[in-house]
Amino acid sequence: MDTNNSKRISVYDTTLRDGSQAEGVSFTLQDKLLIARALDELGVDYIEGGYPLSNPKDEAFFVEIRTQPLRHAKVAAFGMTRRKGVAASADEGMAALLRSEAPVVTIVGKSWDLHVSEVLRVSEQENLDMIAESVALIAGAGREVVYDAEHFFDGFAANANYALATLRAALQAGATTLSLCDTNGGSTTERIGETVQRVVAELPGVTLGIHTHNDCGLAVANSLTAVRHGVTHVQGTVNGIGERCGNADLTTVIPNLAVKYGYDVLTPDSLARLTQTSRFIYEVANLNLRENQPFVGSAAFAHKGGMHVHAVQRVARSYEHMDPAAVGNARRILVSELSGVSNIAATVGAKFGIADDKPAQRKVLNAVTKLENEGYQFEAAEASFEVLLRRTLGGSWYRTLWELDHYRSTTLRTNGKPVTETTVKLTVDGESWHTVAEGDGPVDSLYKALCTALWPHWPGVKDDLHLEDFKVRVVNTAAETAAKVRVVIDWRDAATGKCFGSVGVSENIIDASWLAITDAVEYKLLNA
Repeated sequence: MDTNNSKRISVYDTTLRDGSQAEGVSFTLQDKLLIARALDELGVDYIEGGYPLSNPKDEAFFVEIRTQPLRHAKVAAFGMTRRKGVAASADEGMAALLRSEAPVVTIVGKSWDLHVSEVLRVSEQENLDMIAESVALIAGAGREVVYDAEHFFDGFAANANYALATLRAALQAGATTLSLCDTNGGSTTERIGETVQRVVAELPGVTLGIHTHNDCGLAVANSLTAVRHGVTHVQGTVNGIGERCGNADLTTVIPNLAVKYGYDVLTPDSLARLTQTSRFIYEVANLNLRENQPFVGSAAFAHKGGMHVHAVQRVARSYEHMDPAAVGNARRILVSELSGVSNIAATVGAKFGIADDKPAQRKVLNAVTKLENEGYQFEAAEASFEVLLRRTLGGSWYRTLWELDHYRSTTLRTNGKPVTETTVKLTVDGESWHTVAEGDGPVDSLYKALCTALWPHWPGVKDDLHLEDFKVRVVNTAAETAAKVRVVIDWRDAATGKCFGSVGVSENIIDASWLAITDAVEYKLLNA
């Protein structure tokens, strides 16, 4: 494998346009501006902002982004060729692209004769004219033009000569980049490689791009294959979000190109921002992180088996294909019933002084194994694991912060709206506290009532912890409605910026939530 390749590969991000077509994704104008800045900081070369004719929000984006100049990336506006029977200069779509004042305009046109005859219902020559006249108008206005050849691989397979003719029409009219699109996402890697190779031979010296969809799970592989056969411009979305099965995931394409193949990608040192950018866009898009996502997922460099942990502590590359820090990620050592004492030592050995204390490591591992047999999982619950460890080690590592007398949570439905009221009675430093709080649900009111009692002693606890995610899973389905449930809560500590999880297990979902909440609060206070 060539890892010393200095060839420059430009990255074209279409998260704001193609990514927004994913089911469940809807960006506000402010979201789009925030993402654009994050992508610019990552060092992508092009940011496709949207289709200015499609909706007022996309039109407003191009106005607003001009007031917030980007440091590196060029902004691209996306649009279709002129309509049939309408001059390019009189087409409202063309006018909207020019009004956007975007320095780059991406024009998408038909390259598959099936679409020409059955979808557009125009002659093959009219389609070529639509492509050429649209590109010429935009290029004549001094804009850089990227031509997206829609359905190119299907079109090439059906009628190679015509598909090539559409590329030549765009090129002769002034397009500087010809992007070959696998729009249906159905092409195999072999087809991508063979087709790109033939296009390179037909159009030597032309800047070619690749735009793949993931309907066969091959978008990343197809993008990499295209580059290896001569493409120098790659399009995709962060986290692979997009219509149907999504687009090529740039968080996987980019590090493969940069680390595995040695291409010149992004800007110097910006690869280390990849994980941060991925998670930021998940947050803005209101999507759950994919833990096993290559390179940037929280589990991408996570080790669970005791043998693996023992080895990776000695020689990292024995079980890691690269340094996780190169993409801004980090190694994680998981603790579970499958762990050995090596996992305990690697995770908390140094912090708690038990790196060489095998009996203490075994004691902690036994406690973990016992609770996991009851339905607990600590892999995503750092807070609960540390609280368990402190209780198990005892001594100076753990102190009882409060003694619970009881809690009671009641949900009332009044005026057509449910309101939950929770009462908590506990003792802190010998002083009894009896607090009541209302919330949007039992989790909210439990947390508020607990924090109200603790606030006089630890003021920060009330405002610092923020619930980021709440997940419930049935542990023993055979018990049906009497089954135990496992509640996992993800938290963010505003005071430290740290994110962590906690877990609780009970036959009662409210009690499982209480256990997860109290572990999170204890974790924060014991580390204060």
